Formats: sequence, C-alpha cells, structure tokens
Amino acid sequence: QVHLVESGGGLVQAGGSLSLSCAASGRTFGKDAMGWFRQAPGKERDIVAAISWNGGSTMYADAVKGRFTISRDNAKNTVYLQMNSLKPEDTAVYYCAVSSGPYGRVVDDYDYWGQGTQVTVSS
Repeated sequence: QVHLVESGGGLVQAGGSLSLSCAASGRTFGKDAMGWFRQAPGKERDIVAAISWNGGSTMYADAVKGRFTISRDNAKNTVYLQMNSLKPEDTAVYYCAVSSGPYGRVVDDYDYWGQGTQVTVSS
C-alpha cells in the first residue's frame, strides 16, 4: 500500500520561509514524477511545482516562480519544497502527489496523494 506523508507545515510571518518534505513508502518511486499542490478554503487544488523522476526537469506555477524550489532524493523516496519569501496568499493545505507518467499540471495527472500539511502565512 502506498503512503505519502507530508511534514514541515506551520505558521510563519510574511517574508519568512518553510521547508516541506514528503516521504513516500509502499514501493520505490524512483521512476515516478512527483508534485506539490495546494488548496485554499473554497478553492480548487492547484499545482505548485512538479519534478521529473530524475530531478532533471521541474516546473512551477507562475505565482511561486523564483520563491519556491522543488527537489527530490530518490534514495530516500522523498520530495521537498523549499518556500521562501512567503506571502499571505500562499496560505493553503499543501499536498504531495506521485505520477506514474510524466509530470503534469492537474490533479488527474497524479495517482497517489498525501493527506496534506497546513501552511499559514500571517501578514
């Protein structure tokens, strides 16, 4: 059974930083793309960033380009999201996800999901 467990969320002031981690278990994910999504109250779940199976290719939502960095460690079956210069509009539940195909930008591109971790940015 596949499990994805996010950690690292919390409360931070605007301009601050947080680092999220997502540990995957149940099988090896070294050939899978991985992504981070977020969902604010009353809004859809949107892509934040994604990374190819070997880390050689990444993509970011326009809203986070230059502030967030996605990375992965296949030896640890873990994907990371470093978030800098946080803004109140970054407040959301952040989810990691795994895609058995090439990374995509929408929820339907991903096969497995974590339970999410809350990120709250105060102004």
